Amino acid sequence: MGGIPRSVSPARRFPAWQTMVLVLAVVTVAAPAFAPAPAAAGTTVAEEVAKALGLCWNGEFDQSLALASSLLERDDLEADDRVAVYSALSSIHYSMGKQHAGQAFAYLEKIRELDPCLASLPSDFWTKPLREQWYRALQANGQLVCATTASPEIRTVAVMEFDNYSAGKYQEELGFLTKGLSDFFEADFRELGGLKVVERDKIDFVLKEIMMAKEGLVDESTAVKAGKLLGAQIMIFGSVMQTDGKNARMLVKAVKVETSEILATAERKGKPDFFAMQEELVKDLAGKLDIAISPAAEQQIEANGSDNGDAAGQYAKGLYHVDRYEYAKAYDCFKRAYELDNTYAEAKHKMDIYRPLALSS
Repeated sequence: MGGIPRSVSPARRFPAWQTMVLVLAVVTVAAPAFAPAPAAAGTTVAEEVAKALGLCWNGEFDQSLALASSLLERDDLEADDRVAVYSALSSIHYSMGKQHAGQAFAYLEKIRELDPCLASLPSDFWTKPLREQWYRALQANGQLVCATTASPEIRTVAVMEFDNYSAGKYQEELGFLTKGLSDFFEADFRELGGLKVVERDKIDFVLKEIMMAKEGLVDESTAVKAGKLLGAQIMIFGSVMQTDGKNARMLVKAVKVETSEILATAERKGKPDFFAMQEELVKDLAGKLDIAISPAAEQQIEANGSDNGDAAGQYAKGLYHVDRYEYAKAYDCFKRAYELDNTYAEAKHKMDIYRPLALSS
């Protein structure tokens, strides 16, 4: 399969401390394991959290936990620093096995009590179960949507998982692809100014809650209802269709949540280069919605690409398995994606996150 894998830069998703943690932890995980020592003078909380996470992803749980716990004794912790430490401790505990899940969830509760809207959460290094527990706790306390002080010109967008309308063998072969495409589309939309993009797993959580009392597949009206609950103004729906080895089609449309009116549609036909189509459709749909794409944003979108379609396919398969809690399979897919393209930073990051769970599964 051809295409362009989308390597998501952490800097465009998260505030400074999460960005630094993500970048430094990727470096740390490749370094030799070390026994934790008191933080060196002048080191930031983010730097120490990154070291702790790197140790965790290397399987050095005792050292990781000791280092992260010691950070709570610092007398220079600001509120967002404390969020960073609690966030890391939650992730470390969950990586240590199911018997530590209670403690992992307890640290999420500490964050919620401190201020669930203090930072952009969930952290990118949280596994799927932690993210789901976070949303569950927020919903139980009426905090699922943060009050916003953003400009009224900022529009909130939710991207749904793409549908697969392919025929014959392509229906099964492309079954994993829809998750990857929606993830890549969401990541590219985050590059655009004037938008706030709802996290995909938050959408999934709300949809599951809605569907608990309802049988059948999620239809567009149900998705729009979820969008309203999440404060979204625009829902993005997409679909792919492949009928043979040479012909494919991808369609995306933007729907106004308040009225269910279709605001814009964009379509591509041709050879089954779905990831290349996806990138083109992001720009096309943005133009039709009067969303400006700055030169910097366009450059970032294009810079995130790669010519290795097989790597993109493996990454999409990894997301597919994560959704099914198949962590060993997910880890193998992320690992293969990174082996195919060693510049694919997001594949490397996901590989590190799910390594401990893969080993314990």
